[in-house]
Amino acid sequence: MTLSRIVMRLARNPGTEFAGGDDHRGYALIAPLTDDGHLDEAAYSKSRDACTVRHFTPDDDPTDGRLVRRGQRWFFDYDGDDVAEDEQPFRLGQHRFAVGEYVTVTDEDGRPLTYKVVEVQPAG
Repeated sequence: MTLSRIVMRLARNPGTEFAGGDDHRGYALIAPLTDDGHLDEAAYSKSRDACTVRHFTPDDDPTDGRLVRRGQRWFFDYDGDDVAEDEQPFRLGQHRFAVGEYVTVTDEDGRPLTYKVVEVQPAG
């Protein structure tokens, strides 16, 4: 099983202060992917401790967490004890992680923001 490093940067989000996007805001994930670029549920169950997320912005220090699956939903978990701190990407398990694809994540203010996958490579 191979883990992948996936980098997503804030894409254009019309109607927000990020109308033009922001390459300095985003996420870096370590996760197992299937051959077609989807999250690999079977491999995740064997490597969940290695599946991480890092949220980065120019305003704050990066926030490190874990990629977590509960039932059929995937979450970014930054504090295992506080479900309120979790970020739930929209249908993360259905997204294809390939350069140029888009993923929506709801921010801490409840706004859905779109991120563009800019890098997918083997995690080293």
